[in-house]
Amino acid sequence: MTQPVAWTPEMEVGGGRTIDRFDRILGSIERFTAIASGIFIFILMLVGVSQILGRKLFNMPIFGYIDAVEMSIAVFAFLAIAYCERVNGHVRMELFVGKLKGKPLWLAEAAGQVLGLFVLAVLIYFGWDHAMRAYEYGDSTIDAQIPWWPSKMLIPFAFGMLFLRLALNLVGYVRLFLHSHAEPIAVPLIADVRELAKEEAAEAGVIADDEDGTERRTGA
Repeated sequence: MTQPVAWTPEMEVGGGRTIDRFDRILGSIERFTAIASGIFIFILMLVGVSQILGRKLFNMPIFGYIDAVEMSIAVFAFLAIAYCERVNGHVRMELFVGKLKGKPLWLAEAAGQVLGLFVLAVLIYFGWDHAMRAYEYGDSTIDAQIPWWPSKMLIPFAFGMLFLRLALNLVGYVRLFLHSHAEPIAVPLIADVRELAKEEAAEAGVIADDEDGTERRTGA
């Protein structure tokens, strides 16, 4: 969430300022990891183009390219996962939660965060154990003999970031459950389908708002 312009009693109740401060600190780290993931994907695309051109035109493929691609999967599959949770960019399948309002909704969301924290704790434990085993045994790729442990170590790190995000979400949902009149802070909210479609259409340039607030199509 962005920093509020003016704090109201609904925002400050239940430690809203403290939660928002932690949200902004954690959000800056998540933004950095997301940017790093995007830059890495862009570099990988350039390397892929170089691999294709070098192989087709000069019969000189990049040595270890396949191994590097296998190792890089952890970067663009997991590194930005906490940022995706922060901006509510993941896909939610809601059958019952979307119909809830007020305290039942916050309680259901908090229960979901607890379940997610448990699953992540298990994944972090076994992910770390698997990475350390690869480090101790010197596990490496078949072709270029690149060590596997840095890529495998990235997975528990990314899950650790997501664990912190879900823990902060849990605090935010508990705050809303205890203080029903509080303003939501540091929690992903259920997006309205119509509003979400309008936002995506506006980002794609399909519709635009006129000065009087009415919507119009920008294309043919």
